Amino acid sequence: MPSSTDNSTIPKEPLPASIPDLRNRLPKLEPRRRQAPPSNPLPVPETPSLPPPPELSTLTFQKPTRRILSPKDHELFLASKTYDLLLAFTFGLTDSVIDTPVSAIRDSDLSPALKTILKILDSVEDVVQRSPPEEQGDSRFGNKGFRDFVDLAVEEHTPWHEALGVPISAIPEISTYFLQSFGNRTRIDYGSGHELNFILWLLCLYQLRIVAPSDFRPLVLKVFTRYLEMMRKIQKTYYLEPAGSHGVWGLDDYQFLPFLFGASQLLHHPFIRPLSIHQSLTLEEYGKDYLYLGQVNFVNSVKNVEGLRWHSPMLDDVGSRFQAVLLQDKR
Repeated sequence: MPSSTDNSTIPKEPLPASIPDLRNRLPKLEPRRRQAPPSNPLPVPETPSLPPPPELSTLTFQKPTRRILSPKDHELFLASKTYDLLLAFTFGLTDSVIDTPVSAIRDSDLSPALKTILKILDSVEDVVQRSPPEEQGDSRFGNKGFRDFVDLAVEEHTPWHEALGVPISAIPEISTYFLQSFGNRTRIDYGSGHELNFILWLLCLYQLRIVAPSDFRPLVLKVFTRYLEMMRKIQKTYYLEPAGSHGVWGLDDYQFLPFLFGASQLLHHPFIRPLSIHQSLTLEEYGKDYLYLGQVNFVNSVKNVEGLRWHSPMLDDVGSRFQAVLLQDKR
């Protein structure tokens, strides 16, 4: 016997002749098709291919010194094999993280060398804890406690490099890049040139066959992000002066590579667009997964004026211009 809630046996009354029966004319509901990722209308920049590292027996080492002191020196550097090697390495790292969030990397993806590098960065942060800033007074930048931090890192870095498998004869050379990646001891400042020293340190590890191309993705998404996190702490602890900053007319006071690596991560993202840097919820939710958004979020957090348009107009302009290019491509 049918239940009181069963309507299957209730006969359907015919509709009045004046009312058309549209039930069979209604379109069937279909699931919404997933939107295709946006195309990239801009050509990929041409970069030199990364050569394999040299045989260790052919390498000799010497402590680096400043060599680019004039426009002529700069021209010589841009025409050198070293420049091509650095460019190939940097874009090799960039290409390795295309469409890849930080959360895609697991601990099992880390080689023993990368785990050791992360431990080294933990040791650097421990040195920060043991080198407290001095009383700042009325000075806005340049806490002299930074010099104590650098001096202590100089004393302790040798066993860190030995644990990484760096030959003793190579440590004076590559440790120079490592120690310079924290900032300048004399000026108590930090900028993208010091960030570049960290990449040069990683390049030296590649040349020594300590890291390999198979490490590139976690090298960016785990090691570089850990370095970035550490440098933010150092910047805020010692009030490092922005090195070579152009103020509001620069992309960022301190960093450059989070934008390069981060743009690669977001290359074909299905919904995050250039203008998403203006959406607080997007920055908060996805900043930990995408370096570009994370850096914008950090910049917003340390500025006294609210709004990219006011404190970072160049960064604001990059987002607006690329959004316009994407819209024009769709038309």
